Amino acid sequence: MPIRYTVRAAEPADHRGRLSVDIEGVVGPSVDLVLPSWVPGSYHIVNYVQGFRGLTARAGEGGPPLPVERVDKTRWRIRTDGAPRVRVDYSVYGHGLVTEAFDLTPEHLFVNAALCLPYVEDHRDEPLDVALEIPPHWRVVTELEEVGSHPPRFRAPNYDVLVDSPIDAGQPLVLTIRPGGIPHRISLCGEGGNYETHRLEEDIGKIVEATTRMVGDSPLTSYTFFYHLTDVPDGGLEHATSNSCVVRRTTFQPADDYLKFLCLTSHEYFHLYNVKRVRPKALDRIDYTREMYTRLLWWMEGATDYFSDLVLRRAGLYTPAKFLEAEAKAAKTYLETPGRRQLSLEEASWLSWVDLYQPFEETPNQSVSYYLKGSLVALLLDLEIRHRTETRASLESVMRTLWAEYGRVDRGVGEDEILTVAERSTGLELGPFFARYVRGTHEIDFDAFARYAGLSFGPKAKPENDDSSDPGYLGLRVEDHDGLVRIRHVLRDAPGQRAGLSPGDEIVAVNGVKLTYPQFEVTLKRYPPGTEVDLALFRRGYLRHVSATMGKGPPEKYAFSAVENPTDLERRVYASWIGAPWEPASPAKHD
Repeated sequence: MPIRYTVRAAEPADHRGRLSVDIEGVVGPSVDLVLPSWVPGSYHIVNYVQGFRGLTARAGEGGPPLPVERVDKTRWRIRTDGAPRVRVDYSVYGHGLVTEAFDLTPEHLFVNAALCLPYVEDHRDEPLDVALEIPPHWRVVTELEEVGSHPPRFRAPNYDVLVDSPIDAGQPLVLTIRPGGIPHRISLCGEGGNYETHRLEEDIGKIVEATTRMVGDSPLTSYTFFYHLTDVPDGGLEHATSNSCVVRRTTFQPADDYLKFLCLTSHEYFHLYNVKRVRPKALDRIDYTREMYTRLLWWMEGATDYFSDLVLRRAGLYTPAKFLEAEAKAAKTYLETPGRRQLSLEEASWLSWVDLYQPFEETPNQSVSYYLKGSLVALLLDLEIRHRTETRASLESVMRTLWAEYGRVDRGVGEDEILTVAERSTGLELGPFFARYVRGTHEIDFDAFARYAGLSFGPKAKPENDDSSDPGYLGLRVEDHDGLVRIRHVLRDAPGQRAGLSPGDEIVAVNGVKLTYPQFEVTLKRYPPGTEVDLALFRRGYLRHVSATMGKGPPEKYAFSAVENPTDLERRVYASWIGAPWEPASPAKHD
């Protein structure tokens, strides 16, 4: 049953593409078309079907109309009336420059198939073609095989590969590098980017080389980095032979912004191993119509976050100090999340469908991100392994085993197999570690693990010449609401919660003085811990006054710092981990 899709950028100004599906060799009284409700790598149900309109069917192109029944919101049933060929026409509105998108403008077309190309039920495993009717001066960038040029036409061996292979058309700048002899394209779509092409080529090449060295080899024959430059960044989405990122057009300068861009690039590239090939067995066969549960997202995303930072260090794009600073910042965020005591990593992975992608006012108090905690637990596990094996093994050893035994041979990882692989590849009993930090909510002692590498961990002391008093703290996370301070989250056991503040409250004055959003942080600093303040606020439209006692906030910064007299083993653990000799430094004073 040959299946051919056509995407027409006929009226790009109204952002509505005209699409069709041609199906030949039809057997049976009906054919079902089904649009996915989620995209692999983005674990939440979305109504992509919102933009669909005017779906009709005929017995082949120009043939008589065929009846179409809307079975549910994402399924259409076409009664064939014995016709061996079926032509389905419809339109889709697409104006979203995000990582999972169908986007159509006068300058650009981006196709993630899951959002606009429904699959033919029971025929997902068969080859299919996609033709693009686009302006002749547009260039098409995709990892799909090109099988025609007028119009451009591409082939996928099955629907899953199609969903995993975004198509971008317009006038991008395309750079090509060949690390390890494998062509990697860098496609930059959008105006005004403040990048330097030579630096991009050099640094992305370093990421590719460091990643390949870390895992051991590459499964690729080619790869594409898609970057869409805009004013509203949206992160990235991994694919088997590409990734699609939406980034701020000014993200390439200054240096700290550029490092964040490299972190995103490294993370998405590492996914070509972890997630796309080393994947949960539970996701072996994607069901695009419903949630699919796994307890392993902490490894697939969190460990990928950790490895991507380690890759930047191995590539020389992070200095040792920058690497440790990044890990300390992550630990600070974790320690300021009350929900870390409520939800294990496995539970957080399982609940991704209703938790991570759909946060609400109580989320920080009852949940923890499996990205954040997963990356930190991966770091601790790495140090644990290096210490106990005296640097003979590491978390990199575990990843290489996973790649060899699962990813390279296309075998899914069972729900309990990360532990067994980790133990087998290191020779260690790691069950207690997993019980505490993966399956449990045991508090993490970062300092104890840091000691394995000749480091200490704790709050970063103020400079000696800083005699400022500690600022007041209420434990609120706020947002700008038309210039007013609106509370988004009230953290558990913080002064704001004890005072009875609630999400949605709009604070308009402190001690009778008007308060606006830009003044919020500065105003709090005027009231040291222990000070009682009167907060005027609107709660559900009614003016109230609340008395609150300012508390002492969490440390402004944490740091990993060198200890005074590390052992030989601690020096070796540091060197094997950081990739540089341990260096003595004045130990930081911890509060």
